[in-house]
Amino acid sequence: MSALTFTLKQRPDQRVDMSPLVCQKLAGLEFADIAAITLQNGKRKIRVDELFNVAGSDTQNIVIKNSFNKLDFIGKELDGGCITVEGDAGAYLGLGMKSGEIEVSGDVGLYAACEMKKGLLKVNGNAGDFLGAALPGNKMGMKGGTILVKGNVGERAGDHMRRGNILIEGNAGDYCGSRMTAGTIAVMGQTGRYLGFAMRRGTLLLWNQPQPTARFNDCGAHTLAFLPILFASFKKLNSKFADSSAAFNRVQRYAGDMSEMGRGEVLVKLG
Repeated sequence: MSALTFTLKQRPDQRVDMSPLVCQKLAGLEFADIAAITLQNGKRKIRVDELFNVAGSDTQNIVIKNSFNKLDFIGKELDGGCITVEGDAGAYLGLGMKSGEIEVSGDVGLYAACEMKKGLLKVNGNAGDFLGAALPGNKMGMKGGTILVKGNVGERAGDHMRRGNILIEGNAGDYCGSRMTAGTIAVMGQTGRYLGFAMRRGTLLLWNQPQPTARFNDCGAHTLAFLPILFASFKKLNSKFADSSAAFNRVQRYAGDMSEMGRGEVLVKLG
């Protein structure tokens, strides 16, 4: 059975809500029913087969070809199955994702994996602001699962994060880990200003020294036994995080944000 493939015919001028095209919603539907689904395109609705050439039949393995940054809500509340995006994705990729896997070959927009619960999101390009964060007005961001970004991410990555892992091979923008209450954010590149702003608990794992801030206390150098176990859990990923040369257990530890509970930690690689 071949993957259910949606190939974009032409790029629409207005944004498209792709939330109806997820594995659990398409399961059991006939080909003609899938082609007749309507998608919100700006102020109008458009049939799937007007916008895409549709082929294949495996609804648990969806491929979106010729994708670009105005295709929003791809994989919204995905609950099992796999979605592969060839190209860029718009805002709210994997919003509220419950399980399954999403992989994007290009860049993604704002609020990717927003309020994600479980599963794996892999971005081979860059990600916009509020990766793994909470929706505006909410106070519970990412609650589980793993996000892997091979490029850079924007501001407020992991804002209000509650659980799970965000792995960033590139750089992270300002306010990385802001207001997080649990979980792990690992950044191999550089971090911006106000790292861990108002974080209450959780771990920021860094390969490079961050910009200094008075909101964190220097707790000295430590050898932490849990770090090799954490790195071992990344071995299954096709990533720099899976490389044995990336692992370390000797860190400089900073505790904060001291204006909050002060139970969060920033761990910076030593040596």
